[in-house]
Amino acid sequence: MLPTILKQGGPVAVLLLLVAVMALTVFLERALHLHRAQINVVEFLNGIRTVLKRANVMEAIAICDATPGPVPRVVKAAILNRELGRDRVREAVEEAGLAEVPPLERRLNLLATLCHIMPLLGLLGTVLGLMEVFAELERQGLYAHISQVAGGIWQALICLGLGVGLSIPTYAGYNYLVSRVHALVVDMERAAVEIVHIVSGNNGERSS
Repeated sequence: MLPTILKQGGPVAVLLLLVAVMALTVFLERALHLHRAQINVVEFLNGIRTVLKRANVMEAIAICDATPGPVPRVVKAAILNRELGRDRVREAVEEAGLAEVPPLERRLNLLATLCHIMPLLGLLGTVLGLMEVFAELERQGLYAHISQVAGGIWQALICLGLGVGLSIPTYAGYNYLVSRVHALVVDMERAAVEIVHIVSGNNGERSS
């Protein structure tokens, strides 16, 4: 099947397959990165809360450093600024959260661009194939045999099919990654609210 596509689809079909390989590479890299960044937020915060209740700040920071993902880094920012007051803790958490979002969204724009390019490339291949058909008809007249125009028809159909067929899973993959990023942002927001309460409560307990 693949040799037929490469032979009959022309250079545009080859280009479409290369774009598809690039999109798959981006998707797999981002999916793996986001999977590693996902943690059990409730369990993590419970562990931090327990450690901070024992006033073991260094252990809490070590737990944050040892845990992958953006949530521990947001929590660490709150712990490091715990002595500066609730407002400063909240500001530090917000700044850390804003800094974590761009790395999560890295290369998503590239994947979206590839998704939009695929059907356009397919349409380009279709147009080029039809131009080849009409050029052959112009040379041979109305008595052109089907075998003489079959190449252009093949190119048009293969490119159109590839462009649409490859863009569908690419778009689905893009939306999946966007949903994973959104879930991580929600986790960061929830962790930010919790850690502000935890740190402020511990400070209050020590001052009382």
